[in-house]
Amino acid sequence: MREKIFAYIKKKYKVSPEYPWQKYDGNAVFRHRDNKKWFALVMSVGREKLGLAGEGDVDGINLKIDDMVLKDTLVGGKGIFPAYHMNKEHWITVLLDGTVDEDKLHDLIQISFEATASKKKKEKIRPPKEWLIPANPKFYDIVHAFDHEEIINWKQSSSVKVGDTLFMYAAAPVSAILYKCKAVEVDIPYNYQDKNLTITTVMKIRLLGRYDPERFTFQRLKKDYGIYAVRGPRGIPNSLSHELNL
Repeated sequence: MREKIFAYIKKKYKVSPEYPWQKYDGNAVFRHRDNKKWFALVMSVGREKLGLAGEGDVDGINLKIDDMVLKDTLVGGKGIFPAYHMNKEHWITVLLDGTVDEDKLHDLIQISFEATASKKKKEKIRPPKEWLIPANPKFYDIVHAFDHEEIINWKQSSSVKVGDTLFMYAAAPVSAILYKCKAVEVDIPYNYQDKNLTITTVMKIRLLGRYDPERFTFQRLKKDYGIYAVRGPRGIPNSLSHELNL
């Protein structure tokens, strides 16, 4: 299992093991290439140190889990322990003897990789998000934006990534969410400026669905979901997300 994990990490994350300890020359760490932080430590540890019966050593991998609820759920499960020789609040030790199957190990390695990534990399590898995006009908005919095309250019917020879902809110006099879209391309250079608007970057968004203008009005957003202003791209409460995705 140790060799399989080494091969998997090298292929997926493009990093090789490092062996920083002469005394424990079989123990290997895997680091991010940018911030040099460990995301995995593979080691041999005495069975008794993990509370296991029998003598001798067993291979294990230390992984970081920042989600305390998830960590507490994992620890105590078959083959998963509080981290040996590391901060037990954030790290776990997972046996590499087949007790924990490869798919689950891969998932836990990915969680650790994300937990230890640099801020820039975390933003890049974050899962898709949902955004409420404002559009001013005074400056752009958002009502008829998708009359002839399913993909259009739109001014981009730097926070939006490919795969994010965008709910397009038309400001007064419409004052309602009109469209559900997906960001399919981002960071496209663009040069536009007038007295009301400056655009330097656009994204391509694909239409996924339309909403009746009477369904998600500003008054309803304010009353039912606590949204009192839509002045720029913003996140969406879970309750609204549920309704928008029905």
